[in-house]
Amino acid sequence: MYFRRLEDLRTDHDKTQIEIAEYLNMNRNVYWRYEKGVREIPAWAVLKLADYYKVSTDYLLGRTDDPTPPKGK
Repeated sequence: MYFRRLEDLRTDHDKTQIEIAEYLNMNRNVYWRYEKGVREIPAWAVLKLADYYKVSTDYLLGRTDDPTPPKGK
């Protein structure tokens, strides 16, 4: 499930929920809901986080275990 990957990426990068929420320009409680799977994450946030973590959107969403972003990024 993608929300587990959100938390794993955040902790692997030594970031807090507050830091990621600020990067996404949202309240920490909203981001917390995405990370816990309570609420679906919007496409724009998936794209922004994939760029931030330098991973593919498919990796972020749990569709693949290969984090390599597509060529040309």
